[in-house]
Order: sequence, then C-alpha cells, then structure tokens
Amino acid sequence: QVLLVESGGGLVQAGGSLRLACAASGRTFSSYAMGWFRQAPGKEREFVATISRNGGTTYADSVKGRFTISRDNAKNTVYLQMNSLEPEDTAVYYCGTSPARIAIRAYEYPYWGQGTQVTVSS
Repeated sequence: QVLLVESGGGLVQAGGSLRLACAASGRTFSSYAMGWFRQAPGKEREFVATISRNGGTTYADSVKGRFTISRDNAKNTVYLQMNSLEPEDTAVYYCGTSPARIAIRAYEYPYWGQGTQVTVSS
C-alpha cells in the first residue's frame, strides 16, 4: 500500500554530517506523521524523530540539537539532517509513515522502508 525507500547513509567520522532522505509512494493519502528510527545490532529499534503533516516535530533527547527532521509533502519525502555525529549514532536508520498526527512509538507505524546504514567512526 505504501512503499518507502531510504537513501543517504554511509561512513562518516565523528563530528561529521549526513543527510538522509526517504521517498514514499503508493497510497500516501492515508499517511500523516512520518518518522525516523534506528536500530543497532543486538538492540531494539529506537525512536529518533517524527514530524507531523503540518511540520510539528519531536526528537529523542539523544539527538536533540544535532538532528533536524523535515518533509516535503509535494514530493512525499521526509529528510533527516544529522550533524555532530557520534559513534553512538551508528545504526541502520529506518523511516516510516503513520496514520497518527504525530507518533513516537514503533508500533504506531504500519509501513517501513528497508533502512540505510549509518556508520560513525571515532
């Protein structure tokens, strides 16, 4: 029903920056909030940031002040600008769509992309 494809991941040194993008297609009329989560090996999927259809945002405390989420509704695309990256940010980053206005729990997202790897070296 909704397909999402992430891009922009890669290898970066600590203190560097990356910009992730997630393009959605399909029945996107039913989606409202969009969000970014991340998952490191052996760990649970972790909330990073979410943005409502009207641009309201919420961030995890661990990324507040460093990451910025944005969206372009005309392009059905959500972005994550990541600055001042730390080794602790290393994970596979996933984007998702939710019918809620804003959502910070993984179970609120019925659709997910396949993920993009972000690796931050010391």
